[in-house]
Amino acid sequence: MRATVIHAARDIRLDEVPDPVIQRPTDAIVKIAASCVCGSDLWPYRGISRLPEPKRIGHELVGVIEEVGADVTTLRPGDFVIAPFAVSDGTCVNCCNGITSSCVNGAFFSFNGADGPMDGGQGEWARVPQADGTLVKVPEYPDEELIPSLLTLSDVMATGHHAAVSAEVSPGDVVVVVGDGAVGLSAVLASARLGAERIVLMSRHADRQAVGRSFGATDIIEERGADAVGRLQELLGAPGADATLEC
Repeated sequence: MRATVIHAARDIRLDEVPDPVIQRPTDAIVKIAASCVCGSDLWPYRGISRLPEPKRIGHELVGVIEEVGADVTTLRPGDFVIAPFAVSDGTCVNCCNGITSSCVNGAFFSFNGADGPMDGGQGEWARVPQADGTLVKVPEYPDEELIPSLLTLSDVMATGHHAAVSAEVSPGDVVVVVGDGAVGLSAVLASARLGAERIVLMSRHADRQAVGRSFGATDIIEERGADAVGRLQELLGAPGADATLEC
């Protein structure tokens, strides 16, 4: 099969790699329908993070289950699933407390797991350990145009939503979102879904401002630094915002 492999800084190739196989009875093999590039993928690409040897890359994926291990009980071949960036069993103390990214039996795609290097998400197939706890089944096979939106739930939308939940955004709140990248725009959408009454997006890009407004932003601030603070104070007055999300 073919997969994206990073060999060194600024050296990413589409290589032939071994097909994944079931290694543990809790594994699943997923045929990848869509994957994407995350900002954190750029760290090794730019040489910021250490890369001791070539490895598969990518940790945001959706796809169809082709095979499951003998102990997988909630999934079956043919299911369309979303794979979050972190593998988790769903049963350990951390998972039960909602901290699945710190699962005691967990791992991260494209990093080392219990059985050695994990598959990356940018390829034709991937082995997913702890399938029951990790994979989220979509009720039915989605239309093609919906797949990119489902893909955001594997990482970026969840990150923006987590920011809003962590800031305890509530109905009627005034929220300021600092940053108009994918996470910032997801935070705007999450804040709107949580009932924020006013959402101020700090953005200098017209195309992203348009997306932000479609997601629920009520105001845009283009200034930066002290000018942005002054504009925000002028816009909101006292007591200011209920929550500020730095994304």
